[in-house]
Amino acid sequence: MELLFLGTGAGVPAKQRNVSSIALQLLQERSAVWLFDCGEATQHQILHTSIRPRRIEKIFITHLHGDHIYGLPGLLGSRSFQGGEEPLTVYGPPGIEQFIKVALEVSQTHLKYRLQVVEVNEGVIFEDDTFKVECAKLEHGVTSYGYRIVEKDLPGALQVERLKEAGVQPGPHYKQLKEGKTIFLEDGREINGAEFIGESKRGKIVTILGDTRMCENSTMLAENANVLVHEATFAEGDEKLAYDYYHSTAKQAAQVARQANVQQLILTHISARYQGEAVRQLAEGALKEFKHTLVASDLASFSIE
Repeated sequence: MELLFLGTGAGVPAKQRNVSSIALQLLQERSAVWLFDCGEATQHQILHTSIRPRRIEKIFITHLHGDHIYGLPGLLGSRSFQGGEEPLTVYGPPGIEQFIKVALEVSQTHLKYRLQVVEVNEGVIFEDDTFKVECAKLEHGVTSYGYRIVEKDLPGALQVERLKEAGVQPGPHYKQLKEGKTIFLEDGREINGAEFIGESKRGKIVTILGDTRMCENSTMLAENANVLVHEATFAEGDEKLAYDYYHSTAKQAAQVARQANVQQLILTHISARYQGEAVRQLAEGALKEFKHTLVASDLASFSIE
């Protein structure tokens, strides 16, 4: 599981930062990529990575401000032009379906794959055998959501050495034992697979928030997460400015991380006013509150162990 930051800027593109988009690469878990927001030129950023658009399985939109959605019609069209035939689901606030429909119809873009658009409400919006995704509203000038991605606990490994010691040699029945089933050996012994499986491994939790003021739902979504991705549009000292524009400071993001007991905080959505040394100062304001803090940069990746 890996986070790849395609765009880390706020509002408008800058020379060092494109606007918002994050890829959650789940190549080992499900041979897929999930995208969170799709600002202008996201598909240009993808060209500098190993991401294949046909592997993008889901796109989660946090809110409908342009710096988070203007790249979406182009990416959807290009995915089709490049031979992508696998279904794709877009999740987002009410209005996202109309935005996509109008853009594709006016441009006469015809997709070769099945596109499903889900306009979300608070709560669980996706769940299967391996993952669960829930969302909650944040505090922004328009409806903005945060997403909590929970990998379900992984089953423990089959204890092969113990089986060998018990006289059970490798073979097709190992698969049955791995599934916790009971087998019968030729000598009449009964072997319960559940007794030869190690402890389950806790799944990972990733929280990715849209634009927001500091609020209770941010902490709730981030509780005990391995990684929290939080906007940091402004630096410490600009709290009033952040509040007035429905955003957060880096220090406030760090306070959320500390309160939610997360392992790692990654700051993104950085205003273009912070360049060079100013970025370091922005990070320092957060580090005083929460030492496990990084400031994302475009095309930076972060492995979630």
